[in-house]
Amino acid sequence: MKLIGYYNYTVILTDLSLISSVFGIYMAMKGHVAGAVYCLMVSGFCDMFDGKVARTKKRCEAEQKFGIQLDSLSDLVCFGVLPTVIGYSIGMTNRFYVFVFFIYVMAALTRLAYFNVMEEERQSRTPERRKEYVGLPVTSVALIIPLVYILGRFVEIEFHKIYGVALLVIAFAFLLNFRIKKPGKAAAVVMILIGIAEIVCMLIGFHYGG
Repeated sequence: MKLIGYYNYTVILTDLSLISSVFGIYMAMKGHVAGAVYCLMVSGFCDMFDGKVARTKKRCEAEQKFGIQLDSLSDLVCFGVLPTVIGYSIGMTNRFYVFVFFIYVMAALTRLAYFNVMEEERQSRTPERRKEYVGLPVTSVALIIPLVYILGRFVEIEFHKIYGVALLVIAFAFLLNFRIKKPGKAAAVVMILIGIAEIVCMLIGFHYGG
């Protein structure tokens, strides 16, 4: 019996990213906030390299489109849903925060859908790789959320309020029409180093309730 979909090594990192975030959702619901943030970062790391892995294999048009859709659907869970579950687990439980969650997830969904449309149009015109992003990439929250989580320790305001403001600002940045140059190898190394620094800070105790 044949299953629908395209199964090869090019989607492994996308699958791992999703698995990490689903586990992160579970961790957040159990109250292990730091563990959920770690899972978010793992998802971001996997997403950083899934495109590079996909380009190592010659794929038909259907496989390429499937990869785009699969990646974006996974990103919605990893970088759209997981951050809101983290928010709920740290105290964003009243009705206002439900509105914040809605705005954040809708902004992430809209940006991902827009990206899919633009990417398909771009690939139909040129085989060249994308050189820039429009709006803040949703995957950037894999570095932003941990940073907010760490810096929240040094502010006297209740952390869930800081986190709520951060989600609204990030949501706005998702939809803002500005261009960001796609990171090169040097920038990727810098982002990895930032991620490592964030992990070290969390491991030595700069975290809440995890």
